[in-house]
Amino acid sequence: MQLGAFCISLAVADIHKSKAFYAALGFTEVGGNIDQNWLVLANGDTKIGLFQGMFDKNTLTFNPGWDQSAQELDVFEDVRDIQAKLKAAGLDIIREADPKGDGPDYVTLLDPDGNPVLIDQHRAKA
Repeated sequence: MQLGAFCISLAVADIHKSKAFYAALGFTEVGGNIDQNWLVLANGDTKIGLFQGMFDKNTLTFNPGWDQSAQELDVFEDVRDIQAKLKAAGLDIIREADPKGDGPDYVTLLDPDGNPVLIDQHRAKA
């Protein structure tokens, strides 16, 4: 199963303080909109998403259709196909993608320790 690009999405209390903290660790802004309370930061291939007021918990995030630099892949596993495999494996899905859709969609599930896992596809099916 190919889940695409990975980043940790952090639920932050103050996005400006968090941005400054991670900048001191060498992270630079590569996406998002601080006025909308979300940013994506990078340090090499390592990505961190900062989200103020959007998530209750830190979330493991995967983006089918993107490489680690958020560039579109020519061939990728669609979120609906990933969802079918997860369900076949007996995993409980909290939020399902529309199995009849072909555009952007997402799936949310929890790992055994209650950590949210978001599989968030931002583009149409290949």
